[in-house]
Amino acid sequence: MQNKYPKVNYIGNKEKLAEWIFDNIPQDTSSFFDAFSGGASISYAAKQRGYKVISNDILEINYLIAKSLVENNNEQLNTNDIGIIFDGEPINGFMSDNYSNVFFFNEECMELDLYRQNIEQLSNEYKKALALTLMRRSMIRKMPYSRFTINWDKIKQLRDEDYSYQKYKRRRAYHNQSFKFHFIKELSSYNNAIFDNNKIHLTYNEDIFNIVNDIEADVIYLDPPYAGTMNNYYGFYSLLDEYIRSSKVFPFLNDFTDKKKAIEQFDDLFSKLKNFKYWILSYNNKSSPSKEELLNLMSKYSNDVKVIERQHTYKITGKENKNSDIEYLFIVKYNI
Repeated sequence: MQNKYPKVNYIGNKEKLAEWIFDNIPQDTSSFFDAFSGGASISYAAKQRGYKVISNDILEINYLIAKSLVENNNEQLNTNDIGIIFDGEPINGFMSDNYSNVFFFNEECMELDLYRQNIEQLSNEYKKALALTLMRRSMIRKMPYSRFTINWDKIKQLRDEDYSYQKYKRRRAYHNQSFKFHFIKELSSYNNAIFDNNKIHLTYNEDIFNIVNDIEADVIYLDPPYAGTMNNYYGFYSLLDEYIRSSKVFPFLNDFTDKKKAIEQFDDLFSKLKNFKYWILSYNNKSSPSKEELLNLMSKYSNDVKVIERQHTYKITGKENKNSDIEYLFIVKYNI
């Protein structure tokens, strides 16, 4: 049975574009570096296609998704592990001290504090990564719009099932199911997603500029935030990093979200990609820099550059944009 990428709920996820992307990657390749791995759908697809995969993301939760689903070749969570994670009574901790009645009710925050403490008792790093990845999924399922940028009054309103039904004709009962309910519901799909393609894979949690000179692969795949679009990944998901670390985190620098700095950042990044035979960049028509600006920039580093495109509709909070975006795939063969 073909292993299947599980439901992750990640804004900007490329899962539905994976086949198109890999159909256009040159065949004389066997190693793949996913430099902005996000929800790890492309890293996972690369593993399915037999690549040796290296994944990186500056958000720790994204690193853990890749660690549990890509680097991990065989570790799953069993009944004993589940007993460890959910054992005991809710406790006061980082989440209840900082986020009660901010994103979740106080009792829910205390439950999260207990589970975070218990996860550290699991027997190895892959089980811990998988448990935190599933806890992330549970937290996302309980969060209206699947992102942590909603104010508490709106969250309470949208978690009111009667209001939701009157307003949207949907009760959204899943927002009020427990973390444990969502965790157990998704457990088998995450366990079954784990497989061994007989390669050793690596994952990193770094600013790309700090590690790109030390990585070698046939392909580097670049899927940074699209400047000028809905791209606030720090705002969407940094709460999850705080949960993992039990401490506050702060915005990172090279996030590719500032339209004024994007060309300069791309130029700086392209200048460091000498270790890769092919560069693959995902971008779209509503972003900055434009297709023409990127092509002009890439021509500084290669005389073998092409771009292909297709229409693609991104779903945001369950709704589809009426006007499809045009997704670009830039393919560069480094030869200078």
